[in-house]
Amino acid sequence: VQLQASGGGSVQPGGSLRLSCAASGSSFRGNVMGWYRQAPGNEREWIATITGGGTTNYADSVKGRFTISRDVAKNTVYLQMNSLKSEDSAVYYCFGRRGITYWGKGTLVTVSS
Repeated sequence: VQLQASGGGSVQPGGSLRLSCAASGSSFRGNVMGWYRQAPGNEREWIATITGGGTTNYADSVKGRFTISRDVAKNTVYLQMNSLKSEDSAVYYCFGRRGITYWGKGTLVTVSS
């Protein structure tokens, strides 16, 4: 099972990015998928999850700005990030749970003017 995250990059404050995480080797249909992030010197922080039924949950730090979604047919989870702030700069990791948690390798997001 592999999860491949993409879509990171550099953006100015107030900008937007859309992260994607494509899973291969196993279907995560019906399973929880989501995102964490880790900034330098900080612990990994939970950002958002989406259940197999489409229920979403967000950390307070991103609520109202980030939107998690999934395409079941593509076995892919997305994170639309709007109104980005400098404190959103981090490596973003996707995950999927099928008994155990599988992690993607991370994609770097830098928010800076």
